[in-house]
Amino acid sequence: MDIDATAPVITRDEILIDAPLEVVWRLQTDISAWPTWRPEVRTARLDGSLNVGSVFHWEEGGLQIASTVRELAPFRRIVWTGPAQGIEAVHVWQCTSTPAGVLVHTEESWSGAPVSAQAASLQPLLDGAIRAWLTHLKAHAEAEPSGSTFGEAGRGVRMAVRAS
Repeated sequence: MDIDATAPVITRDEILIDAPLEVVWRLQTDISAWPTWRPEVRTARLDGSLNVGSVFHWEEGGLQIASTVRELAPFRRIVWTGPAQGIEAVHVWQCTSTPAGVLVHTEESWSGAPVSAQAASLQPLLDGAIRAWLTHLKAHAEAEPSGSTFGEAGRGVRMAVRAS
């Protein structure tokens, strides 16, 4: 499953993380622990284990979201969808090991009537939220005792692409 390429709000971003793939994947997929390293997330709860079809509940930016895992390829890719106050979101995460670290690429689309009506103001909101998520993921993965395996080659690399 991919994002909705026709959605009025789409963000694509990626970051290189100097940490083992296992650390990055664990942080990203331990949903109930998100509030411990993502200050924007007020609550997060996954009932049961992470599988295709699993539902998790979380709150960010005042939005209460019930997301459903649509695709799961451990240590490589996770996709979830989730409605929140008329916004239909599709979020794709991909992790790729490289000689310099783990490249985390994410894409998210927002559609629905509220998005169509406010696309110009919602686009920078989503861009900023995704950038903050990646920045926190990088900081926490690299701070773990088993992090920082690639040295300076993996530090400070950032690429961002926004589709409109």
